[in-house]
Amino acid sequence: MRIQRIIATGLLGLATGLLPAALPAFAQSAKPPGQITIHNMRSAPLTTFEIATGGEQPRLIGKLAKPLEPGKRATVKLNKPAGCSYAILAKFGDDVESDAEDMDLCRDKVIRLTE
Repeated sequence: MRIQRIIATGLLGLATGLLPAALPAFAQSAKPPGQITIHNMRSAPLTTFEIATGGEQPRLIGKLAKPLEPGKRATVKLNKPAGCSYAILAKFGDDVESDAEDMDLCRDKVIRLTE
């Protein structure tokens, strides 16, 4: 019985030791969602919201269909997403514009837009 415990403890330690090495590979193989949720937490309406791939020839994969009032939420479907990193552009009714170049949509499935 003692040998089984030692072997089990050793295997558990080995698996724990390999986990940090496996995490980057897991992140690269993560699959983007089919849709994301936008929550407009600003006091101005969201007039434009676009999600595009990065690189030299960006491809639009999702956009807001109609303006989103303050405090409201909307779902944006993603058209043929590939990978996790995307560029995001948001424009508001008060002429404020915000962008993010490397948004990880595999990790962030809800985007909260704040002041």
